[in-house]
Amino acid sequence: MLILKHGEVAGLLAGREKEVIDLVAAAYQRHDEGRTVLPHSVFLRFPDRPRDRIIGLPGYLGEASHEGTGAAPAPGHRGEEASGAGEVAGMKWISSFPGNVAAGLERASAAVLLNSLDNGHPEALIEGSLISARRTAASAALGARVLLGGRRPTGLTLIGTGVINREVLRFLAAELPGLDSLAVHDTDMARAKRFTADHARLLPGARIRHCATLDEALGAHDLVSFATTAATPHTGLDACPPGTAVLHISLRDLTVPAVLGAHNVVDDTDHVCREQTSLHLAEQHTGGRDFVHAPIGALLRGTARPVPRDGKPLVYSPFGLGVLDLALAAFVRDEARRGGIGTRIDGFLPGPTL
Repeated sequence: MLILKHGEVAGLLAGREKEVIDLVAAAYQRHDEGRTVLPHSVFLRFPDRPRDRIIGLPGYLGEASHEGTGAAPAPGHRGEEASGAGEVAGMKWISSFPGNVAAGLERASAAVLLNSLDNGHPEALIEGSLISARRTAASAALGARVLLGGRRPTGLTLIGTGVINREVLRFLAAELPGLDSLAVHDTDMARAKRFTADHARLLPGARIRHCATLDEALGAHDLVSFATTAATPHTGLDACPPGTAVLHISLRDLTVPAVLGAHNVVDDTDHVCREQTSLHLAEQHTGGRDFVHAPIGALLRGTARPVPRDGKPLVYSPFGLGVLDLALAAFVRDEARRGGIGTRIDGFLPGPTL
């Protein structure tokens, strides 16, 4: 069993935003091609503690298509290609305890377990909070790519100033070179100012604006990222400029009218229309899912019609597919093996049976 700690994962992912975005894009395309097995996430909740939860995300990501490449994966090397093209199976187990923030702790903690596809044995246990945050941010960067369609945004607005929007800022800076204006809003203004002081280096030289109200923030730029701990919808999008691209990462910020008044892109319709997300509420309200334009995998593959550009908000709502965590965890595992990084635990499993 290979054990990888947080610091080791951070070192292996440092400066590799472009590779991670490409890996996530490939995983979405493989999912759209039907090369995944992705049961619904399991939500463990607690009596009298509605904000706290632990989520299990099992999954299997099949090998990438090699059609037209003339290359096939080498036998015995599942999941070991640097490109992340191999197959992988396992599970992410991630907790969200919002009260941790006031105690100076991270809201989320996670572990990813990878299993061998030769014998099913668990083979790697990887600290998963950074993997989870960076695959989420890479997904957001892809969402921005699809929604913007090559258009340069006026700047970026971040709603919520926690770990996820820190990583979204990091990945959008890689995806959109030249981004030079940042607006932030948080229910705690002091927290917002600490965020920009700590992370301004991610967008060097950018003009920074701290917005006192949500509507001020929504009106500041035509690219917005929501990453909050909202449990119920609390805002529309009327304050946004026409055609604003909205990265609805936290999934429960937008009211039903806001969802129905936008062009909606998702990662997987079945997954996102559950657990009282804004899109789930919209489905309950309308009795259908016609308000969903297309999944991002189909848009990346060119098998869905492009998102209309008619001035309506363009909203990307990714539920967060476990296969993204597995793809990135396998990438980290393979890089660790190549570099001799991590702790190897022998004798974790029973020995061979005679």
